[in-house]
Amino acid sequence: MSEPFWRTKSLEEMNPEEWESLCDGCGRCCLNKIEYADTGELAWTDIACTLLDHGTCQCRNYHRRTEIVPNCVPLTPATVRELTWLPPSCAYRLVRDGRDLFWWHPLKSGDPNTVHEAGISVRGRVISEDGVDVDDYEERIVEWPDDLGDVADKTKG
Repeated sequence: MSEPFWRTKSLEEMNPEEWESLCDGCGRCCLNKIEYADTGELAWTDIACTLLDHGTCQCRNYHRRTEIVPNCVPLTPATVRELTWLPPSCAYRLVRDGRDLFWWHPLKSGDPNTVHEAGISVRGRVISEDGVDVDDYEERIVEWPDDLGDVADKTKG
C-alpha cells in the first residue's frame, strides 16, 4: 500500500488537484483576526469574511475572492510557509510541519461532512463581517479557532 500524497510530497510538489484537496473546508482561515501592533499578538474573532457561506463553510466566489476581498490571502506553498495564523487544524500547516492529517479530514475519512461532525468547522459559530464596525471586533474575540479540543486525540500518524 503506497503512502498518501500529503505524506510523500512537499507543498511545492503537489499538483493543483492535490493542493486544493488539502483544504478540509473548515472555514477557520476565513475568520477575521486582530493583530495588535504593539505586541504582534493575534486574536481570532467569530466574524467571517463576507464571502463565506456559513452553512457549507465554502467561499461563495472562490475564483474571484481576491478581487472582491482585497485583503484575502490566497494560500500558496510560499504563503503557507510564512503565515503564523493558520489554525492548528489546518492541513496545509500540518503538512508544512511534517504531521499527518486528522481523522476527520475528508482525505482520510472519505466524507466532506466529518469536518463539521467533529466540530472543527465554523458552521453555526460565526457572523458575517457585513455591517460589523471594525471598532466592535474586540467584542467578538473567541478562543476556539486556535483549539483542537479532544479531536486531536483521535489522530493517527
